[in-house]
Amino acid sequence: MASADHRPVKVRDLDKVAPVKFLAVDLGAESGRAFVAMLDGQRISLEEVHRFQNVPVELSGHWHWDLTELFQQLKDSLKLAVEKGHSDIVSIGVDTWGVDFGLVRKSDGTLSPPFTYRDSRTNGTMERVFSKIPREEIYSRTGIQLMQINSVFQLYSLMEDPGNCWDDFDSLLFMPDIFNYLLTGRQVSEYTIASTSQLLNAESRKFDETIFSTLGFPSRLMRPIVMPGQVIGKLLPDIAAEVGLKHLDVIAVGSHDTASAVAAIPASGTGWAYLSSGTWSLIGVESDGPIIGGESLAGNFTNEGGVGGKITFLQNITGMWFLQEVMRRWESNGRRYTYEELIAAASGARAFKCMFDPADDIFLNPPDMYQAIVSFCRKTGQACPQTMGELVRSIFESLAFKYKSALAKLTAVTGRKIERLHVVGGGSQNEMLNRFTADAAGIPVVAGPVEATVVGNALTQAMALGRVGSLDLARKIVANSFQLKKYLPENTREWDEAYKSAPFNF
Repeated sequence: MASADHRPVKVRDLDKVAPVKFLAVDLGAESGRAFVAMLDGQRISLEEVHRFQNVPVELSGHWHWDLTELFQQLKDSLKLAVEKGHSDIVSIGVDTWGVDFGLVRKSDGTLSPPFTYRDSRTNGTMERVFSKIPREEIYSRTGIQLMQINSVFQLYSLMEDPGNCWDDFDSLLFMPDIFNYLLTGRQVSEYTIASTSQLLNAESRKFDETIFSTLGFPSRLMRPIVMPGQVIGKLLPDIAAEVGLKHLDVIAVGSHDTASAVAAIPASGTGWAYLSSGTWSLIGVESDGPIIGGESLAGNFTNEGGVGGKITFLQNITGMWFLQEVMRRWESNGRRYTYEELIAAASGARAFKCMFDPADDIFLNPPDMYQAIVSFCRKTGQACPQTMGELVRSIFESLAFKYKSALAKLTAVTGRKIERLHVVGGGSQNEMLNRFTADAAGIPVVAGPVEATVVGNALTQAMALGRVGSLDLARKIVANSFQLKKYLPENTREWDEAYKSAPFNF
């Protein structure tokens, strides 16, 4: 059952503050978008000014992000904001996905093309790293979930390549830091994005000297850490002239998109968990400090940096990428389905015919997602999905079961009683998955806002400029600004029985 859940919250003194505009740019692994966010009294509102695709390019047999194209789209976002009547924006903040980075050349300050995290060059790298420094030690130092896409393994794969010479490079910049550098000429490492790398010590919040020395990484490449909510600098004069803006502040937001999304969770207290639902599913709780130990390592939890000095303690789970990939397969075969058609087909399919573990390595980057799901079902002795509806339903049911498992592990590790789950991001619009998640987890699911990452990005800019006094106040503004939807659990017994009968452990 779904219901509206919108209770205006009185935010003192904000009505006395003049309206102010920010540009929030959110770059995802599939696409990017830019919004003008206006903070007016007790509410924040959004206007989309640009949306574009993010398409990797293949160079010499490896996949890279098209940095030239992405930066052009970023500048176009600024131009379009001006053209649409927003020449009065006061700042810009950029957030992206985690782990990927580029190297700045000493000779001319240009950047090497950043590899994509799904590039195959890191295959087998983890075990070679663990032969030098045990997995338990890496985790105890960084608190980061061990995944082969992490920057530490990407960097080690580059070190193993005899064609690379570290003396050619001056610095390493993570993806949002790259764009901040191109906009301002300043090189810094924003804390939340650096935390995803598995190169940062979770306790000191500085780059870990032992990891660098043990693995032979030159620590001179790393730039100073800055926290979200700090002004990095002004637009370079040539860019300011090109886009038609002057005196624009470039701000370090929660530049890891998850950090910005969590900053916009409209919640208070500690009885809640969050699910940032998009290409990836990020499910976790917020903590004042890292939670590191045998249980968190066994549960595959990660301690990533958050806004306001917080830690986002979570699991990274492949999310709506399953649906994106099977839709891409159908489209390549000349069959294009609307979202409504897929949901209708899934609604008519038999429940719990087959399920899979979204965290299984087979799903990291398969050439054919449908065949990967079929292979998993066969390996576990299940019937395979035969129709479009069965396939889509199996994706949603499997994700809901994985969320149930993650929430149970969160409770075991943290000792917290989780009473509700806040779902934000594009996946919060998926009513079927929201209903399934409420039934599987047995707790209410509160959906919204959809554009949480953009909202958190903008409100962190507002905090940097003294327009919003705290993270708690920012969250009250979110609760006051967006219509939320609540889904209550209805069929928990049926879901519990199906979960217990799964032929594998989620």
